[in-house]
Amino acid sequence: MRQERTQGAPMAARAPTSRAPTDLPTSGYALVVDGQAKREFKTQDSANQAAKDLKRRFPNLQVKVYDAERNRLEQIDLAPA
Repeated sequence: MRQERTQGAPMAARAPTSRAPTDLPTSGYALVVDGQAKREFKTQDSANQAAKDLKRRFPNLQVKVYDAERNRLEQIDLAPA
């Protein structure tokens, strides 16, 4: 004989998760790739260079540099060749 399946309570819809602001550094600069902080840098030049190198290798990625002092994200785009 076949058993009847009981239907449990429906699962609550999950709210979209977002990264907490504590993931970003409080000083210096950070490389943010597709919304996630990946590396930290002490100088803006080194952060910008790493971001441009990554963008050259993977042009479809969304690459930004986070400035902790100004609390700002700067989008990195390469000029068309």
